Amino acid sequence: MEQIVRHIFHWTAFHEDIGQDVHSYCVTGLGPAILIDPMVPSNGLDWFRGQAKPEHIYLTNRLHYRGSDRFVEAFDATVWCHSAGLHEFEPGQGVRGFEHGDELPGGILALKVDALCPEETALLIPAGAGALAMGDAVIRENGQLEFVPDSLMGDDPKAVKRGLRSAFSALLERRFEHLLLAHGRPFVKGGKEALRQVAGRKAAAHHR
Repeated sequence: MEQIVRHIFHWTAFHEDIGQDVHSYCVTGLGPAILIDPMVPSNGLDWFRGQAKPEHIYLTNRLHYRGSDRFVEAFDATVWCHSAGLHEFEPGQGVRGFEHGDELPGGILALKVDALCPEETALLIPAGAGALAMGDAVIRENGQLEFVPDSLMGDDPKAVKRGLRSAFSALLERRFEHLLLAHGRPFVKGGKEALRQVAGRKAAAHHR
């Protein structure tokens, strides 16, 4: 468990279904403790029992339920996913729906990404300089932020990339500095600039 900035903790865990490490986050200091796309850490749940018992779990898309059931069982946490992805879950799982533009518990904003899949969501976290959590729309490979491979973008990758660039341009209007990724290490500072480069946008000029 690694505290990357004040109130935001990060950890990695191996995801057997995809055969690679993935990244998860815990946000404190906003009222209820919140998890984003959580896997269960290799050393179990003891850290959460002692430091931050999660009340809510936010998914950036329906495929990132990951180890949420363990946290629901241990802490009675509520899982949230955009309504377009609720078909992935059984009624007994109790996953609650939100819409793009909603403010979730803790003051976290659910912002539209779409393009890759209808429920793809970015989560804007109003802690410190601000952080933006993203799911499958971008990954970090060899230190660089980039799109997911074309093979994961369906029949028309060029159209998906156009849609993602448009979504990123809207996200760049928001206040954040850190970028929390589900696939790849987070950008602690510099996250907005990394996303700007993928979106193909130049930084705004500053006039004195």
